[in-house]
Amino acid sequence: MLECGMLERDRQTLRRRSAVLCKQLVVDEMLIQSLQADDILTESMAETIMAEQTSQKRSWRLLLLLPKRGPRAFSSFCAALQETEQQHLCDLLTQSPQKDDKETHVERSPLPLPTQEGIAAKRARTHESMEFSLDADSPINTPVLPCTPDFYLSHCQQSYRMNSSPRGFALVISNVTFDTCAAADLDPRKGGEVDDEVLRKVFTELDYMVAVHRDLTAQGMRSCIENFCRRPDHRTVDSCVVCLLSHGVEGAVYGTDGELLQLDWVFEAFDNAHCPLLQNKPKMFFIQACRGDEMDCGVEQIDGPVRTCSPSCEQRDAGREGQGDADSRQRGDLGRPRIKLPQRSDMICGFASLKGQRICTAAMRNTKRGSWFIQELNTALRLHARDTHLADILVQVNGRIKEREGYAPGTAHHRCKEMSEFTSSLCKDLYLFPKYQPQY
Repeated sequence: MLECGMLERDRQTLRRRSAVLCKQLVVDEMLIQSLQADDILTESMAETIMAEQTSQKRSWRLLLLLPKRGPRAFSSFCAALQETEQQHLCDLLTQSPQKDDKETHVERSPLPLPTQEGIAAKRARTHESMEFSLDADSPINTPVLPCTPDFYLSHCQQSYRMNSSPRGFALVISNVTFDTCAAADLDPRKGGEVDDEVLRKVFTELDYMVAVHRDLTAQGMRSCIENFCRRPDHRTVDSCVVCLLSHGVEGAVYGTDGELLQLDWVFEAFDNAHCPLLQNKPKMFFIQACRGDEMDCGVEQIDGPVRTCSPSCEQRDAGREGQGDADSRQRGDLGRPRIKLPQRSDMICGFASLKGQRICTAAMRNTKRGSWFIQELNTALRLHARDTHLADILVQVNGRIKEREGYAPGTAHHRCKEMSEFTSSLCKDLYLFPKYQPQY
C-alpha cells in the first residue's frame, strides 16, 4: 500500500506546470507502463487514463491521480518522462523555483501578467470545467517525437529511403472563402484556415519545405500543382506531400470559382511519366473534402456504449455534381527509364470521407480546432511517426474518426458520423524517421 500523498513542494510544482503539461505531455502506453512498473499506477488506473478520448484529457486524468500516489510519484513521473524522450518536460519540473519565476517573467513579458485573483480563480475550477476548456483548446501542439537511431537502423533497409534534408516539399492548397457569385451554393469553410496552419506546422517539424496557398480557382489550383510537380529540386529529396482542402464531390474538389479540379488529374501530374524526378519515391496526398451527398447517420451498436454529448456539426458541404475541366496536358517526352515502371505507383492518399459521403466535421465550427480528419492526422503524426509507418498511422486515424459523433442540425437524423479511408500503391513501408539524420 502506498504511503500518504505526494510531498507538498512536488504537488505545487505539478500544479504550477499543469497548463504546460496538459498541452505538451504525451501520455502513451510506454509512459503508463513505466509508472505501472514502479507501482505508481494500478492496472485499473492505467485503463481509465488510456480510455480518455484526447491526449489532453489523458494528461489531465494522470495529473489528477499523481498527487495521490505517494511521495515517490513525482520522481517516478520524472523518470518516466526521461524514458519516453520527454526530457524537456522533466527539466521543466525539476528546475529551481527562482529560475522558473525568471523564465516565466521573460516568456510572458509581451502580455499583461494575470492578477492574483485571476490565478486563484483558475485554480478553483472544477474537474468538469477544466475538461470543458480542454475540449475547446487549440489543436495538439506536442512536438513531433523523434525517431531513435536504433529504430532507424533496424527499419531503414526494408523501407523507402528517407534521410534527405529536407525530406521533401509539401504543397497545401486550402480553399476557405468561395466566390459568392460564381459559387453561391458553396459556403465558407469555417475553420479551414486552422487546418492549413496545422498541416504547415506538423510537416515543417517533419522536415518538409511547406508552401501554403489559399483560395485558388480551379485553374489556379492546376497551375499551382503543375509548377510544384515540375520543381527541379525534387531530384535531391526523398518524397513529397500534397494536401487539398476544399468542398468536393466524388473524384474532384472545388476551386473558389465553383469549377471542379479532378483528382485523377492531380494523381496523373505526379505519376512516373509526368513527374520522373519523383520516380520510386513516396508521394503522399491528403484530401479534406466531401465525396458525395449522403450523410452518414450511423448505425446503433448492439452492445454499444452510452452516447455522450458531441459538439455541433459543420454546415453541410454543397454537393452539387458537375463536370470539371479535364483538359489533358501536352507534355514533351521526358525520357524512358532504364527499367519500366507502372504508370502510377508509390502513392498513398488519405481521404477525409468515404466515397459518396458528405463530411460531418463536428469541430469545424470551432475555429480553434479545424476538421476531424486533420486533427487526428496531426495528432497521429506527432505522436507516432517516430516508430510507425504511414499506412498504419492512417489506420489509427480511421479508428479515431470512427469513434467520433457530431450533431447535424437541419437533417432528418440530427446525429452524424464520418469515416475516413486511404488508398495505397506503396511498395515498401513508409517511415518518416522524424528528427533523425544518419551520420555518414
